[in-house]
This record gives sequence, C-alpha cells and structure tokens, in this order.
Amino acid sequence: MKINPITCAVLAALAVTRMSYADDVTPPAPATQPAAASQPATNKPADASNASTLGTVTVTAQHTAEDMQDVPITLQAFTGNTLQQLNIVSFNDLIKYLPNVTFAANGPGQGNIYMRGLSTGFLGNQSSASIAPFPNVAVYLDDQSMQFPARNLDVYMVDMERVEVLEGPQGTLFGGGAEAGAVRYITNKPNLTRLSGNVEASVGVTDGGSPNNSANATLNLPIIPGTLAVRGVIYSEHQGGYIDNVAGTFTRQPTDGGGAMAPYVAAGTAAGTNNYSVAKSDWNPVDYQGARISALWKINDNWNFLIAESYQNLDADGQSSTYPVSPDGQPMGVNQITSFVPGWNDDHYSNTAWTLNGQIGDLSLVYTGGYTNRHISEQQDYTNYSRSAGGMYYQCTGTKAGLSSAGKPVCYSPVGYWNDHVASTHQSHELRLSTPEDDRFRVIGGLYYEDFNINDHMDFNYKTIPSCTTQNLANALAGGNPCVADAESSPGVVMPDNTAFGEVEQRGYKQEAAFGSMSYDIIPDVLTATAGTRYYHYSEWQTGTEFYTTAAQVNVPNGTYVGNDTVMNYHQTYHGFKSRANLLWHITPDAMVYYTFSQGFRPGGFNRTTSGVAKLDGEAQYQKPISYAPDTLTNNELGFKTTFLDDRLLFNGSLYDMRWNNVQMQFFNPLVLGNTTFAVNGPNYKVDGLELQFQARITDGLSVIGAGSLNHAKQTNSPCLVDNIPGSANYNACIVETGTIGALASFANPYGNVGSVPAFSPRSQFNLRVRYDWNFGPGFKAFWQVGANRTGSMYNQPATYPSGAGVTDITTVELRYLQAAYTTYDASIGISKDNWDVSLYGTNLSNSHASVFTSSAQFIESEVPIRPRVLGLKVGFKF
Repeated sequence: MKINPITCAVLAALAVTRMSYADDVTPPAPATQPAAASQPATNKPADASNASTLGTVTVTAQHTAEDMQDVPITLQAFTGNTLQQLNIVSFNDLIKYLPNVTFAANGPGQGNIYMRGLSTGFLGNQSSASIAPFPNVAVYLDDQSMQFPARNLDVYMVDMERVEVLEGPQGTLFGGGAEAGAVRYITNKPNLTRLSGNVEASVGVTDGGSPNNSANATLNLPIIPGTLAVRGVIYSEHQGGYIDNVAGTFTRQPTDGGGAMAPYVAAGTAAGTNNYSVAKSDWNPVDYQGARISALWKINDNWNFLIAESYQNLDADGQSSTYPVSPDGQPMGVNQITSFVPGWNDDHYSNTAWTLNGQIGDLSLVYTGGYTNRHISEQQDYTNYSRSAGGMYYQCTGTKAGLSSAGKPVCYSPVGYWNDHVASTHQSHELRLSTPEDDRFRVIGGLYYEDFNINDHMDFNYKTIPSCTTQNLANALAGGNPCVADAESSPGVVMPDNTAFGEVEQRGYKQEAAFGSMSYDIIPDVLTATAGTRYYHYSEWQTGTEFYTTAAQVNVPNGTYVGNDTVMNYHQTYHGFKSRANLLWHITPDAMVYYTFSQGFRPGGFNRTTSGVAKLDGEAQYQKPISYAPDTLTNNELGFKTTFLDDRLLFNGSLYDMRWNNVQMQFFNPLVLGNTTFAVNGPNYKVDGLELQFQARITDGLSVIGAGSLNHAKQTNSPCLVDNIPGSANYNACIVETGTIGALASFANPYGNVGSVPAFSPRSQFNLRVRYDWNFGPGFKAFWQVGANRTGSMYNQPATYPSGAGVTDITTVELRYLQAAYTTYDASIGISKDNWDVSLYGTNLSNSHASVFTSSAQFIESEVPIRPRVLGLKVGFKF
C-alpha cells in the first residue's frame, strides 16, 4: 500500500519537546514490581525546577530498573522522544549515533551488526540462512530474541519507550548470541488510566530518487480504568528508490573462466545478453507496513498480565547495491547498477509475546514468553558468476570446461540468479525471581528455554543448458547438442529447469539455561559487588540436502534421479558456564567508577558438506569439518559515569580489553577449497578500546551531546590449515602448496597473520549533535538541531583474504576491499503549539555516497551506498 502524500500531510504528529540522550522521563516501573509496572514510562517536559538539568533515563539492562548512570557497563539509551526528534525509524538511522557499532548492511533486514570491531567479515545473503554463523550481537524486541544469521530483524521504531544498546559480553543475562553486546527495542506499554494517542505523517524527497511518505497512528484506551487497557499502533512508510538499473550488456570474454572461454569465443558461440526488459530508474523502493496491539490487565495490586501482538511487512524491490564498473567493464555513474533479472527481498514477521508480573511474599516474579513466525523471499542477480569457471560449467558444452564435452562448442544465456525462501519460528520462555531491590543483599535468578528453527530452500538458477525434455533428449541422442536433466533435491522432488545447485535444509537449536546474579552493598549507597553466572545447554542440528548438477545428468530424461546430493543429518550438544562480576564505587552521589569482568559466547554450527579439498597432485589434504564450535569472548572493563554542575553536565567513559578466542571464520576459495563455503574455528583476536560519552545543558534551551570511540583490534595468533587426512603425504603438517606436479602453487594461510586487523573494525567513530529549544509568541515553541556522524575507514574482510583493488576477474566472494571513511550531517527545525507540531528535516545533507558494505558476493565488485540526501516535512497531532 502506498500512502498518498496529501493524506500524509493531513495526518500528524511529532511531539516536539526538549532533546537529550537523557530526556526527563518518569522512570518505568521495574519489571519485577508488577503493581508499579502498570504505569509505564512517559516522557514529560521539564518544569521550572529542572528545566536546566539533564534528567535521567531508567533502563532494565540488568533485568532490574535503574538509572542508566548506575549500570556498570558501557550503555547507550534512546528514549521515545529522542528517537522521534532524530527521525529514527530503522537501524540504519540509529547506527549514526552509536560509536563502536558497525553494520554490514546489504539492504533492509539484511546484514550483521558488529560491536567493538568483533567481526570476521560478511559474505552476502545467498544461502545465509543455511551457512552463516549465528550473530554475536543479540537483538531483542522487549524480551523476545529476534536475532537471525545475517538477517537481524529490522524492527520499525514507532511508539517505542526506548532503545538500549549494551556493549560488551552479556552472556550471563542474555545468553548465546549476546557475545559482543545486545540491542534491545522496548515498546510503550498500555497506560491503565489515560486515554491518549497521536498521529503523525511525513512527505519527503530523495536526491536523485523518488519521493518518500509515511504515516503512523497510536491509541491508548483504558477499557476498565485502572484495571484493563489496550494500546495499538499502525504504521506505513514508503521510501522511494534512488538506484538506477541502467541498460547494459553482458558479453562473454576469452578470459572468462581463467581463459577457458577462448574455445567458445573462437567458435563464435559466446552468447551474450542485455537487460533492457528490466532496466528502470529508482528501482529499489522500500515499504514498511505493520501494526502492534497490546493489552495490560491489572489483576490486583500484586499481579498483572501483558500480552502483545506485532506484525510487520518489509517489501524491498530491486537491489540495495551499486556497481562501480558494469559487467562489461564500463565505468558506472553514482548509484547505478546493471542487473539482468528482477530483484526483491520480502520479509514478513508476526510475534506474540506475553508477560506475567507478580509478587510472592518478598519475591518478585516475572514469566515472559514469545513466539515469532518469520517468512523471507529474496531474489538477486547472479549473472556475473558466468565469468567464473563454475558459472560457465553450467552454461556451455563442447569442451572440457563445460558440463559436457560432447558436441561442438556451444554456450547458452549467461543470465543467472538465486532465489531464497526462508521460514523460521522462534519460541522462548523465561522465568525470573528477584529479591527486593532496596535490600542490602539482592539476588536475581531464572530459567530460560528457547527453540529456534530455520527452514531454507535456496536455488541457484544459472544452468542455461537446455533440459532433457523428450524432444531435446531425442535431438541429443541423435548427435545434436547435449541436454542436462533437471536437478532433484531428493528422489522425486524436481527443481526448475535452470536450477543448478542449492539446498533444502533445516537448522536450529534448543537451549535450556539457568542463571543467577547476587549483589551486595559492602558500603550502602557507596560500594557494591555483583557476581553472576549462567549455565547453558544447547542441542543443535542441521538436516536436509544440498543438491547439485553433474555429468551424470547429461543426456538422461528429466525425472531421472542420479543421487547427486549430500544428505545432512548433523547433531551436536554442548554446555558450559559464562560468568560476570563487577565492583561499583560511588565516590560521590554524582560520580561512579566500576570494574566489570564479563564473558560471552555464540552458538556453533554445521557445514553442508565434508568433502576433501586443497588437493596436491590430485590428493586431498584437508577434509572440511562437519561442525564448528562456539567461540568465546572475555571482557575486562574499567569505566566511570559522572555528572557535574548540578546535573547540567554528564561525562562517561570506559576502557576495555577483550579477548575473542576460537573465532568462527568462513572460507570460499573455489579454485582450492571447493565450490561451497565452509566455516571453521580459527584464530584469536585482542581488542583494546576507549569510549567516551558526554551531554551538556549549556542553557535552559541549548543542549550538546556527543560520543566517540577509539579501537585497536588485532589478531594474536596464527594457526594454519593442517592436513587432516590420514595417509596423505603431509598429514598433520601445515598445508603450504596445492596443485599438480609441474604446476604447484603456494597456499597462503587462510587464517591470516599475527597483528592483522579484523573486518568492520574502524579505528575511530564519533558523533555530535546540538539542539536549541525556545518559546515565542502566545504559546508557541520552536527548536532547531544539527548533528554530525563520522565513521573511520574499515575493511569488509579479514587481512588474510585477497585484495579486490583493481581485480576484474573475480573468482571468490571473499575479496577484501577498503571502505573509505565518511561523515554525514543531519538537521531539523520545527514549531509546535498546543497539540500540533510541524518540522522540516534533512538527512545526509552533504549527500555522501560512501559505501557501508563493499563486496564481491555476486562475483562483481558491488557497493551498498548510504541513502542520498533526504529533505522532508513532518506534521503531527497528539491528545
């Protein structure tokens, strides 16, 4: 559904109040105190007594409600007011204000979040649901885990109470996946006593692209005042496209496939093609549509029950990437691509969540659970794979380079693509008990259960040799050009004609955990010690088939099953403890220092195949492993949190030393290590860093807010790929060469060298913003704000991967590119009176086209650019 811009302009709503990292808010009730929890946090404007102070933000980062300034970890929190004021609705908007956080963004709802430079690169989206390791940054919607391999859910941020970003290992309270940190989206809850609501809408223009519009509405309705209330929100946003799929051609070259294309070019059969049927301007629009409804029932003064239902559609057309150079080698313009097939990413989810909050004597009890159902359908161009030996294998016949050596040299269409269908379910249950928060000795403990299931059907559709229909087979057997029977994923399950390779598989895990944490005030209100641990037990599995096309399917009837598949039936379990401890010292009521020790981990996984690779004179030297183990992170952190000048100045900082061990890495080197990606446990990394945050209330109306980080991350050991095949010549020795006698080639250690820098690890990041509010005339309020964000340069892959600079003959998805540093600027200005407000805003005002993800994932250099400059008008009404 597209929203008419006139309709959008008539709708309304940006509540324009003063801005700060720490907006004045009424602290939300602790999750462990149900009676108070029926009154959720509400943003409130400063009154005369505190107009010049920063106020507080209450968070639940430790499963208890406390001032952000009392939490002994590096933490950033954005209230609902701040999110609105900064025009933040997606993670791409939020990351501008998160130093020490990077995002391998491959489009809406696609990509990985990294914190403090803890990354080993990102390979793109194809097969990610099957092969990508689980992420090391957890994503939560309230208490429900939303993380996903390479596809963390892109929650649309409307009617949010706040967003919390927790840096460093959170494994004790949030479990596997929160190894490097966690992002927590916390929604507004129903208010039992107040009828309220708002509507807001916006229209905008994108530089060089199509218009944008959005609208949302929220209603809070007490059904039985003080006892039962419901809250609903509905939203729709259309982001106009700005990437042009320009008309172009693909022409086979003699150098394709490492020179294997020469016989076909000489024979005059090198088929080419154009994309005229799909070329169009602004071909990457994005639409968000969704709704959320929740109900809160106050059973009595000690018990309440909350249930919420969320639904979201994310429809992204085209591709989010651009090509610096076209498939035929011509330089491309800004925000241009030449793609030969329609592209899309449709991502839909529903989530049901519930929370029972009660009191048993002095103990507070919380039971929370949730169930998420998610469906993804994505298709992307893969035509450039045709330039590789693997691609032309499925498109040419007549020489040894093709699938069949029979007949004269013939090549068919080079157009290829991949199509992925993913369905997943995620169920979780958590029970927590805690003692009173004002006791000198406090305990919180709980049990956790999680069941995560992913079903993936991935087709690589680049086989263009004709299939063996009755007529084609008869012609082939009579001496004509060969045909190739359709692939089958299992007996009787026939794939489409052009499907050459893929998987139909299921993966997931069940997790049971128990956790506990104890705090003791050694000196009340001054010195507190906390220690906690988590026991976890994972049962992990992967089943299904990886199917492929071989010479056994040449000149046999369609429907002939030749057994060309790998059956996966993998299972493993692992368990252990992850702990944390901290010491917190309030030197004064406004100055706190802390030391925190914390551990984190992320689950292991499986590889699709276990074939022998790295051949030396025809003999394999390495057997790809069936599985890889969890990796682990240990963090030691010193920090301080302070306020000065009667709560007009805030200054926080942290120093940390992190050791990331047994790190999961993925390899894809078709010429040496086989034509499928596999993962292994590899090197260790050490990360030392500094992060600072400050806020200042210069005058009653003027605020300055900023944050920055410096990171030094490096590899600390250099394991090698060891010959693990008994009886081979170099068994138990490092693999140093591959190939055949007379054509041996050195084999570079894929794990990298000591001192090398990990991927997505910029040395520095910082942001700064300034806001001024003032009153004028009879009841009018006004504001302006400006902001800047700076992200340092970083690489998309570890140092061991080959450089992509100047490479035109791409044979791997793992080329290493330097993503240049960039700066963006945003600004807005607005007025309000009574219940109405209106504002003008601009994002990326300098119109930077920097790449946030450069890769060779589609066998061509591609860049995902920042959205160009957007200018917009937002109008709102609230009651």
